[in-house]
Amino acid sequence: MLTHHQIAAAARIGMLTRARDTASACAEALHELGRALPLDGATLLEIDPITGTYVQVAGVGYDADVSEALAAEFVSTPWYTNVLRSEIPPSISEDGEDTGGPGERYRDGWFYAERMRPAGVEDAVTGALRHHGRLVGLITLSTATPGAYDTGTRHLLASLLPALGVLADPTAHAGDLPDLPAEGGASLVVADDTLELPGRDPALILQDTEFRHLLRAFADSHGTRLRLLWPVGTDWYRVTLRRHTLGSAVVRRAVLVHETPAPLPYGLSPRELEVLTRAATGQTNQAIAQALFLSPRTVHTHVEHLLRKTGAASRAEATALAVRDGLLRPTAADIERFVERSPGG
Repeated sequence: MLTHHQIAAAARIGMLTRARDTASACAEALHELGRALPLDGATLLEIDPITGTYVQVAGVGYDADVSEALAAEFVSTPWYTNVLRSEIPPSISEDGEDTGGPGERYRDGWFYAERMRPAGVEDAVTGALRHHGRLVGLITLSTATPGAYDTGTRHLLASLLPALGVLADPTAHAGDLPDLPAEGGASLVVADDTLELPGRDPALILQDTEFRHLLRAFADSHGTRLRLLWPVGTDWYRVTLRRHTLGSAVVRRAVLVHETPAPLPYGLSPRELEVLTRAATGQTNQAIAQALFLSPRTVHTHVEHLLRKTGAASRAEATALAVRDGLLRPTAADIERFVERSPGG
């Protein structure tokens, strides 16, 4: 029968799945596990979706480098396969005849003899973490107490694996930001790799080569946000590029691309939007005319039209509106002028 402490710890771990600061949430989850289960050491590992390697996101008594090195070795053993196929996390002390294959006990294998016994581990249990059907990480608890992880303890850990899977999935909350609408397409981009987000359609804008150049410029700028308008075929989209300041290392080095279909605001034409963007960079009408291969008179007419449509009293007011509301269609060279940065960044 579960104790009051175990029930309370399980409830708190479930609530942590809503946290946006997943690194802190993972550390707190291990603290709660220590209140519910016996452990002298614990490591919570996520799978880096780019490299496919295990990365420690929280640990108790486990150095990150050591934990990751152990995980890299563990995945080559037959016991790793057993962890992946077991509904109830296997331990050293229970199901010993089944953890490494016929006639091979985990405790008698080289991994325990060479890696765990020298560290004083007498019992350990490892569970596979999944989210939306995908393998996203591992949780390992260890203790110097023999026989600590009995059947009841392992069943309790099994009941917590879904919540721990949410915490270990680096993409679980990457698309959930308070300043972005819940609808629309979204993707995480790390260098040239694109990651899908749970419950989101992928961002169509990433198929545009010119936009990819702009995205790389934003990533190199180390800014935190950029809002703009971009065409995809005959349609226009409001687009936000965001960098996460919280979350796993994978998420912090990625750029979130969020898009929602929307007509050009204020009835602006694509050319007027282009003129407004260049005006917001500080270019004169003469410079805009040369860049767009237009006559200065044509540019002047576009400026008059966009002032009337936006209700701005002056060119300066119109450009301030463009920057404030993301009414921009920038090029990669314009990024530094429009990118937003966190305080102190």
